This record gives sequence, structure tokens and C-alpha cells, in this order.
Amino acid sequence: MPIRQLSETMINQIAAGEVIERPASVVKELVENALDAGAGRVEIVTAGGGLNLVRVTDDGSGIPEPELALAIARHCTSKLTEDINDIRSLGFRGEALPSIGSVSRLSIRSRTAAGDSAAEIGIEGGRVLPVRPAAANRGTTVEVRDLFFATPARLKFMKGERAESSATSDVVKRIAIAFPAVRFTLAGSDRSTLELPATDDSAEGSLRRIAQVMGADFPDNSIALNAMREGVHLTGHVSIPSFTRANALQQYAYVNGRPVRDKLIAGAIRGAFADVLPRDRHAVTVLFLTLDPAIVDVNVHPAKADVRFRDPGLVRGLIVGAIRQALADSGIRAATTGAAGMMAAFRPGAASYGGPANGHRSYDAAYRASGMSSFDAARSPQRPLDMGFEGAGFGHRGLGENEQAAFDAGPLASADARAGQDEAAETLLGAVLGAARAQVHENYIVAQTRDSLVIVDQHAAHERLVYEALKNALQSRPVPSQMLLLPEIIDLPEEDAERLAMHSETLARFGLGIERFGPGAVAVRETPSMLGETNVQQLVRDLADEIADNDTVETLKERLDKIAATMACHGSVRSGRLLKAEEMNALLRQMEATPGSGTCNHGRPTYIELKLADIERLFGRR
Repeated sequence: MPIRQLSETMINQIAAGEVIERPASVVKELVENALDAGAGRVEIVTAGGGLNLVRVTDDGSGIPEPELALAIARHCTSKLTEDINDIRSLGFRGEALPSIGSVSRLSIRSRTAAGDSAAEIGIEGGRVLPVRPAAANRGTTVEVRDLFFATPARLKFMKGERAESSATSDVVKRIAIAFPAVRFTLAGSDRSTLELPATDDSAEGSLRRIAQVMGADFPDNSIALNAMREGVHLTGHVSIPSFTRANALQQYAYVNGRPVRDKLIAGAIRGAFADVLPRDRHAVTVLFLTLDPAIVDVNVHPAKADVRFRDPGLVRGLIVGAIRQALADSGIRAATTGAAGMMAAFRPGAASYGGPANGHRSYDAAYRASGMSSFDAARSPQRPLDMGFEGAGFGHRGLGENEQAAFDAGPLASADARAGQDEAAETLLGAVLGAARAQVHENYIVAQTRDSLVIVDQHAAHERLVYEALKNALQSRPVPSQMLLLPEIIDLPEEDAERLAMHSETLARFGLGIERFGPGAVAVRETPSMLGETNVQQLVRDLADEIADNDTVETLKERLDKIAATMACHGSVRSGRLLKAEEMNALLRQMEATPGSGTCNHGRPTYIELKLADIERLFGRR
């Protein structure tokens, strides 16, 4: 087949295959155009999951009538200067509108602030319609109908209407976080209305927008970030370790205001939270990276979802270091959702005269057994739960003399007395975790502050304390190493061997002695003693791969930290051990002084705090 020039329509449809994957991609491109035009209000309407209709209306600067024809031509844009390395807008290629128009019915209606009237242009499956007068307010309205009608094969790859609507919502929320001063509205017959009122560009305004998108719980369970390293500025918020999600969908990252899904950033977040989260839980994050456009390449993905940093090690190190420092500086904090779950567990269920109370199993059994034929106090659905009527002297006999004598014997010992301590000092009540009052079930410490009740898992708490002490010991001095009887010679690609040699000093500090051994090989003479017998070949290859990806040697450090975590688990206070009041208070004070002590090594919470106001609500006092 001879080489020939493709038609303009075919070129645009090929470009649409790269840029327009689904209706959410259309919304993303059109909303970015609106923001680049300086819009303060963006309204999106969809139908049929976006396949039938996508309409985006903004109040931006608008497009002059003579430029409408250029707006739908390929590689025509107002956003790019002569320097491809100086990209300061969301869009820059000039491909979105012609690509969308080649696979749908597209119309653009626009009016500038200086214009007396609006003008409209359309495209149907790549065929351009003439410009005509129209009526419109200042700004631009782009309407996309019958998406992929010109390429019906693409419709087979679309998901259901609900899934496409959900993807569109996610795109709008992701963009909205970066532009808090812009009002966003997403509506349509296929969805409930999403409205995000404008706030402002201040730190407080940004946090309010984040709360609109991610929920009101996030600000109360997050830590602010603000770090700078070699011209790269990182701001944003990350969740405390006890506030997590089952997936990473609520991890948002932005580079110079552009939403990105970058594996380097995702890996840095994972590394920063590595030893404070369970393996199957994920932190909630909003990260904003601001840097010189010349040191980041945004032109590496057709949809501009990925970026490439000139110095990826610098960016990764900044993210990991800033998050870990913020976690350390934030002190000990428990997630507010823990108290909510605790209240739900404590809250009693009101009995119903018409049947079983709230579906509770104990009530169900009593209700069925009673048959409602005669009233029996011991089997009534309205009886107190699990009181053991007959064994306690209740039921038909009334209150027995022997049972009454037990109450007359004197006042019951309080929790304070059981803990073996007098009234807590005022200074202890003012501490974050308060004063220890009791130990229950030989595993949980009950403490009191001025305005809350704190329950501490003694094993999980001490496990974290021991682990942090072991980590500090590893970082403060070189890791002890063991000499191999015979050096392990490992053949590697020359580039990997060179990278390992460049990091040999850092590896030696962690107990791994590596040196070059001719072309394409390294010799391992020492390994960390903590690792014991290990697969040296696999360890070195894993390190080489990580250095190639991230220019770090975190793999070795993570292995050492994992061993330290195991040692901490087996060397900490065990469940079932009775503690004196002094020991309990000492444990609480150590927790307050240790970064990350709100969760154990496995990511489980070490304590739960219930505010006095919540307790009063449980008892109907509020």
C-alpha cells in the first residue's frame, strides 16, 4: 500500500482516540479551556452519562467572532508562546476542540466583553458548519451531542451510564480543588446536582473547597504541609494515620495547578506513610507542587495526566520528608471518626411496641419466644439486655434479701481505686492523654482528661514506642554488618552497576558493603546483621531497580524497618499483663512524646478518645 497523506477528519479522529477516551475526558478538556479563559463560574450539564449531551458554560473572556474558525482548527491556540518549556496554562496543544468535533456534534457559542453580540460555530463528525450570529451572555458555551456517533465502535467500550457519570463527577471535583475561587455546578438528568460554591485563594479558602469535595471530616483529621527544597514548593494537607480509606482514589496531586496522576508522587505518598498505615489502607492527601515550568515536562501524555520531573529524586524526597516531618510535628491525634464509631457502638436501641427493637438479635429472640400471648418480664422485648433475671434474683421473686445485702455492704470501689491511685493531679488531666484511671480486661488503659475519656490499647501503644526507639537507633549510627565468608559476585547491566556504586556510601551506612567488580558486576562483601540469611542477589537487584526508578535506596531501609517492627511486636508489653498506675501513666507520657504513636506498626489505632459532650449525648444530657 503506498504512503499517502491522511485526511484532516481522519487525523482528528486519531487524535480523539488519544485525548477523548470517554465523556469525562470531554468535560476535562472543556472545563480546562474555561479556566484558562479566566472563568469565575463554570456550569456543566450532562445527559446519558455524557454520551448524549455535555454542555459547559463559563463567564470567561470569550472568543472573538473572527477567531471561532481557528478555535476548531488543529494546533491553533492562544495559550502557548514560542517556548514549549514555559507552559503556564492547563491546555496548550490546540487539539481538544477539533478532536471532539470529529467524533460528535459540537457547537461553540461565545461572546467577548467588548462584543455587541455572540457568534456560533459548529462541527458535525468533522464537517465544519459556517459561523452564524447568536444570542448569549459574556463567556462561552460549548455543547457536545451524540459523542462517538461518527466512530460507533468506540461506544462498545463505554461503561454504563452511572459509571460514566461518576467518572465525570470525579474529574470536576479533581479540577475544582485546585481552583477554590471558581464556582462549579454539575447537573443533569442522569445525576444529582453537585454544587461547589466559590471560596477564595487563601489557605483557609482552599481548605474549605477541599472540605466541599472530600467531606467535612477531612479538615479535622488532616495536617497542613508547607515545605520548600531547591525551588520546589510543596503545600497541601494529608490525613493523620488513623484517618484512612480503602483505596487511593482520595489522593489528589497537582503540579503548577494541573491535576496529575503520577506514579512518582503516588509512590512517595506510599513511602511516607509506610510504617504508620495497614497494608490495605490508604492515606487521604491533597498535594500542590509549585515549581519552575522549565524543570517539569507536562507534554509527555496526550491527556496531560502524567508529568516528568527533571530531578525526580528531589521531588520524591521533598514529599516523603515533608509528610514525615508534619506527622512528627503534629503530635498525637486520634481520628474524629473513631469517636463516632464508638458512640454508634454504645448508643442503645429504643424498643418498639410493634415488634423487635431495631433488629437486635437478643430482642428478636425474646420477641419470637414471647409470642405476645402473655406478658413475662423475663422474656419481654422491653427487658434490660442480658441481665440474667433468675440468676440475679429478679423475675417473679422481686429483689431478694441476700441481693439487697450486697448493696448495703458499703460503697463500690471506683475506677480510681481499682487503678490504685488518688485523685489525678491537675497537670495530668491537662495532658493530651490525661491521667490513667483503670486497666480493664488486662489490656486497655482507661484515662481521663479535663473534657474526654481515653481508651488505650497497651500492647499496640508500647509496640509503636519500641519500634520508634529501634528506628532511631538505626538512624543514629551505622547498621551493624556481617562479613560474608566469600564475596557474592552479581552480574548486572552496566548502568545498574554504576548506579549502585554511586550509592555505595549510603548502602554501607545500612550495613550493605558493595564495590565494583569489573565491567557489569558488583561484589557484595557485607550484609546487614539484622537480615540474617538473605537472598543477596535479589536484594541487590531490587535496589538497582529502585535506584533506576526513584534514585533512592528505600528498599533496604524498608526491609530493616520491617525487621525492627517484628522485634518491637515481640518485645513490647503483652496483652494480659497487669500494670500499676505509675506504669500506665508512664506509658501515656511516652506516647505523647513519640511521633506517630496514634497508630501501631500495623496501622491500627493505639487509642480512641470520646469527648465528654459525646458521652453526655449518649445519656440524653444534651
